Amino acid sequence: MLFVKKTALVYCENQFGLMDGKTAAGLVRHSETYNIVGVIDSSLAGKDAGEELDGERNSIPIFANLDEALTKLEKVPDCYIYGKAPLEACVSIAERLLILAAMQKGMDIINGLHEFFSEDREFSQMAFQSGIQITDIRKPPNLKDLHVFTGQISTVNIPVIAILGTDCACGKMTTAVELNQALNNLGIKSVMVATGQTSLMQGSRYGVAIDALVSQFTIGEIENAVIQAFEQEQPDIILIEGQSAVSHPAFMGSLAILRGSMPDGIILQHPPARQFRCDFPLLKMPSIASEIQLIEAISQSKVMAIALSHENLTNLQVDRTIEDYETQFRLPTTDVLNYGCQKLIAALGDRFPQLNQIIKRKSLEIIPLLAVG
Repeated sequence: MLFVKKTALVYCENQFGLMDGKTAAGLVRHSETYNIVGVIDSSLAGKDAGEELDGERNSIPIFANLDEALTKLEKVPDCYIYGKAPLEACVSIAERLLILAAMQKGMDIINGLHEFFSEDREFSQMAFQSGIQITDIRKPPNLKDLHVFTGQISTVNIPVIAILGTDCACGKMTTAVELNQALNNLGIKSVMVATGQTSLMQGSRYGVAIDALVSQFTIGEIENAVIQAFEQEQPDIILIEGQSAVSHPAFMGSLAILRGSMPDGIILQHPPARQFRCDFPLLKMPSIASEIQLIEAISQSKVMAIALSHENLTNLQVDRTIEDYETQFRLPTTDVLNYGCQKLIAALGDRFPQLNQIIKRKSLEIIPLLAVG
């Protein structure tokens, strides 16, 4: 049966392309679940979402408001996605009114906040009256369905790679998605395990929003997601989406990922131009050297490559930073949005030769077909 993506309008007022707009950005770049038909952000109205994000047009328009979007689109989208990821858990009064208006127009609501819309009386009543569905992405499984750590992660006999970072909203998920696609394109069966709301919205089959879990179950849920992906997909490699940073004093996600997935290697994401932690203007960014040292001190995993976020950097600055980091840390360094994943794949092949063998075997399978063609 052919899967048809639902059309979706993404709300991201005043945040598209910024750190708290990461959910909208992720969906605009990649989604296996939704066909994004527009973004709402009055500060960028009239512009193209792809050009604003990556300098390449993707024909996804940015609208000033909901009324303009519904007037200019050919039909009412199937879904209205709340595309911001603020530190605060609750929507504003103005945002509530927009959500209610979207419901009245017959749009399902997709929510990635810690505030569960399905448990809000006004939202629930309007959803019932309008015949629409509310999906709270961060709503955890029922208590009886949660898992504690068992140690079964030790039975996973393929490479497990965690994409960790030095801060929140610095490109960990983007690098994980890009690398996952690149590996699969080469014939290496890669499965990504989601740990946040955006990657779950994008369509990841395995994982859970770990920052919504009771801490007792966080490590066990990560372990279970990896085991499920391993047993059901029989992949060649598993990638784990990182959260926050091991060194971040406000969040514990990366520590749980290290423990629950016991990764065989780590790709470290870093925004070189960022001076202070996202949403924490009193907290200075750690150095990449200190983050590597901390990760390798508290786990048996080694950082095997560095991926950069090019926010607030020119192309020349990115190139110089790549050169500097490769000299200083002797680790392959790249910016996947600018230069692709070749260096990361090469690093994986050097560390896990069986992956190179898969690429060679797939290439040999293709050559006879090309000759026939």
